[in-house]
Amino acid sequence: MTDPVTQNDSLPPNCLRLKRLGIETRQEFVIYMRADCPVCRAEGFTVHARVRVAANGNSIIASVHHVLDSLLGPDQASLSESAWLALAAQDGHAVTISHPRPLESLAYVRAKLYGRTLTPSQLTEIISDMVAGRYSDIELAAFVSGCAGQRLDPSEVLGLTRAMIEAGDRLDWDKPMIVDKHCVGGLPGNRTTPIVVPIVAANGLTIPKTSSRAITSPAGTADTMETMAPVDLDLGAMRRVVEQTGGCIVWGGAVHLSPADDMLIRVERALDIDSEGQLVASVLSKKVAAGSTHMVIDMPVGASAKVRSAEDAVRLTASLETVSAAFGLHTRVVVTDGRQPVGRGIGPALEAFDVLAVLRNEASAPADLRARAVELAGAVLELGGVTAPGGGCARATDTLDNGDAWAKFTQICEAQGGLREPPRSTHRLPVLALHAGRIGAIDNRKFAKVAKLAGAPAAPAAGADLHVRLGEEVTRGDPLFTIHAESPGELDYAAQYAAAHGDILVVFDE
Repeated sequence: MTDPVTQNDSLPPNCLRLKRLGIETRQEFVIYMRADCPVCRAEGFTVHARVRVAANGNSIIASVHHVLDSLLGPDQASLSESAWLALAAQDGHAVTISHPRPLESLAYVRAKLYGRTLTPSQLTEIISDMVAGRYSDIELAAFVSGCAGQRLDPSEVLGLTRAMIEAGDRLDWDKPMIVDKHCVGGLPGNRTTPIVVPIVAANGLTIPKTSSRAITSPAGTADTMETMAPVDLDLGAMRRVVEQTGGCIVWGGAVHLSPADDMLIRVERALDIDSEGQLVASVLSKKVAAGSTHMVIDMPVGASAKVRSAEDAVRLTASLETVSAAFGLHTRVVVTDGRQPVGRGIGPALEAFDVLAVLRNEASAPADLRARAVELAGAVLELGGVTAPGGGCARATDTLDNGDAWAKFTQICEAQGGLREPPRSTHRLPVLALHAGRIGAIDNRKFAKVAKLAGAPAAPAAGADLHVRLGEEVTRGDPLFTIHAESPGELDYAAQYAAAHGDILVVFDE
């Protein structure tokens, strides 16, 4: 590796000197240059062009954005923060900018857009290029669109799953059985994982749970867990926690498991596109890569959930079971009620308070969250052979009631870095019923949006607390839900949305 060009050196051809501007683009790699800089003029790099950027022995593929004012000099360039970190870049050092090699796998994406069936080798090439950073967000969106709905046949779903597994690391726990639990998503407040994991681990099974952060939802499991204990553990720390306690609840981003999954999910959610085949590949690639041998899947079904009908649930269950079997993963799908949020809190800290109330056996604990967690934990215990079929729920209930689950949860939290109490919001506003009646419908997506507009998940204490359930009677002026925020502006923002969408909670006249 050659020494980096420093501030006092002349620049070789196709090089620009770095200046850090601190621009956050999440996971997208962007390079910022002046349109009149020598590299852009010589190479013809226009806005959104894809270029290879090399420095310090590292290289990435980035999208070009032009800077039109004096933020950068003609011999300077800047990088988005994610690109800066990937290159281990430093202020004043030089980067070399060149044309990348042709992206040949993009031809397969175009073929898929026109209805062609992709082979396993074509899918492997596409996913390999994605993980290598060669796909722009626009090109990722093209692949997601080509696979949307039910446009992947069974052979493509299997091939995509295998390609996503092979593109990342795989964990080996050196044990004959590793259990896991996963939810297909789409239901606010369905934070059963921090309850299921300690119940299962307290009964002698090994459950190393890697969870995601929210991308467009009010909270991911990792966001909620982080208000109670550290979750940003590397693989070594994760192994140590599992060896000590039998389980963990950590952020999956610290380990390189099916990295294409996070890229595809980010684009899917931004486009609000659901792909049944990609959902199957997403779930199973992560679980197989994580070393799971037995898994229970929570599948909420409801009009505003991700899975919206019984027919969809039957078809998705069959696909999950078929692909699982191909990888030797024993999978049991539990279809649950997805008509309304689970528990009371929506947002990291508010969901954490619900979790703690259940684990601590508090009288105020939300009964629906407890019941759902018991059902799922019971299914894991049965699948793992701890109890006979039909006996799992009773064992899970006993584990909660006798305090073993709470003891195991505190042990896991201490091993991950220490148990802490979640934060409380400083600004709150109740949303009241405008007339008497019965709660007839709750729109999960719009209710989740209220929590997001209030600041969740970036503001951990923000979100919304639900005070009513489907079928309950309310009178005029009763609180339906309370908005929580960490700033007055975000509280007003969420309140304006709630006021403009009276169908978030529908009260039927009696």
